[in-house]
Amino acid sequence: MVPLEPTRKRPGTPPTREIPDKLYFRIGEVAKLCEVPAYVLRFWEGEFPQLRPNKGGTGQRLFRRRDVEMALRIKTLLYDEGYTIPGARQAFKAELRGGKDAQSGPEAGATVDARHLLVLQKELRELHALLSRPATEKQSLQPIRAPRPVVPAPRPPHTPLPRPTLLQPAKPSVPRSESLFGFPDS
Repeated sequence: MVPLEPTRKRPGTPPTREIPDKLYFRIGEVAKLCEVPAYVLRFWEGEFPQLRPNKGGTGQRLFRRRDVEMALRIKTLLYDEGYTIPGARQAFKAELRGGKDAQSGPEAGATVDARHLLVLQKELRELHALLSRPATEKQSLQPIRAPRPVVPAPRPPHTPLPRPTLLQPAKPSVPRSESLFGFPDS
């Protein structure tokens, strides 16, 4: 098991740029924001399953804001905190496990609005009352349209096919006494 601690830190790294408020970013824009070449982003795509930009109709990568944030996080782990690529993958898995545990803890219930819970409770009671009513005959399922009667298709009368005529061998144009080369048959 590889430790999740970084192997080295670069002191005095400048803070990352502010991400513009756009829907999609091209790979060149993301490369400038992350301050890495575009081929590094393409390499990271293959190494980190979390980084999956959309590809447009022309095959060009279109990064969303969360993809840009993921690329910046990968850069921070690899360049600033000194993780290896497998170590950075492990760090992402640990963050996901930590995020799931935190959401299922008691802190998750403290952020829920009480009014929202009351509205949900009221809707659930109405749904329960609707489902617990007995079904009447009018509420039974009716077909949208009557089924079509099955009528066999009329068969055409049987007509025999005309018989082909056999070809007769052609009569020879050369008399039998002579061959094709003009010599008499022997």
